[in-house]
Amino acid sequence: MKPLRLIPVCLMLALLAGGCAGTKTVEKTQSLAATETVQKQEPLIYEGEVTGFSERAQSISIAIGKGEQAKVMMVKFDTTTTGLSQVAKGKAVSIAYEMRGNDAFATDVQLKLAKLPAGTTEIKTPELEKLITTQSPLFLVDSRPTARYGQSHLPGAHSIPVPLLEEKQAGVLPENRDIPLVFYCGGPT
Repeated sequence: MKPLRLIPVCLMLALLAGGCAGTKTVEKTQSLAATETVQKQEPLIYEGEVTGFSERAQSISIAIGKGEQAKVMMVKFDTTTTGLSQVAKGKAVSIAYEMRGNDAFATDVQLKLAKLPAGTTEIKTPELEKLITTQSPLFLVDSRPTARYGQSHLPGAHSIPVPLLEEKQAGVLPENRDIPLVFYCGGPT
């Protein structure tokens, strides 16, 4: 009869041991879920125009937003930051950063370039140079302001500033749609 008296004690010990093990499993599951949440966070990014760059202070100032809503943010950088050679005052950039304490530290800086519309292809400078020197048929458009065109422009280029293109005025582009149209401006696009 002595072994029958031990059954309730064994059952109680088994429940206590199983209850504690179950809690640890829940804690581990919650811990893994929290880790996955941290890993899936979207990168922090500032996009705007560089208003200042100091190698000595190891900082970049970037204007975010436009008009009265614009604000200038300060981002620090260090030797692990990539893309710093592209940073210059007045350039549009995208800065990926991470928070270290109360400070934002840039991890990567990239120029923010305009995207070409669908169906448009990019032509590289050497290829354009070859087309110009061989006098291949093309219609070359300088889309910078007229004053900039007056200072200097590529041979054979037509001055059609962006505002004129946006107005979609008839006659600014050639009638012959079989020759390539090549647009250029003064930016990094």
